[in-house]
Amino acid sequence: MAAVYDVVLTADAELDLQELYDYIAENDAPAKADHVLAQIEQLLSGLTTMPERGAWTKELLALGIREYRETYFKPYRVIYRVGQSDKRPMVYVYLIVDGRRDMQALLQRRILRA
Repeated sequence: MAAVYDVVLTADAELDLQELYDYIAENDAPAKADHVLAQIEQLLSGLTTMPERGAWTKELLALGIREYRETYFKPYRVIYRVGQSDKRPMVYVYLIVDGRRDMQALLQRRILRA
């Protein structure tokens, strides 16, 4: 039987999701924000059974860091790490962002804390 992973959003990722929703609702339409939120929630739900399907994050791979993965609802990127907590399989979500942003700077601030 395949493991079922708990998906946990960091405080930063929760804030990312709220800010993304608010931005789309204000600058496009509330219905569009609802649609994007539903798609991202579906993507997160999929991580409960298949977190390894995500690709390694290319900006981090370039630095030799191979523990973070990403998946997309284009142009939005979800950056996460697969791990364990109290012997339970976990997925920790660190970023939910528009992939058109300066990802190198975001990853340095968020993941590398540089």
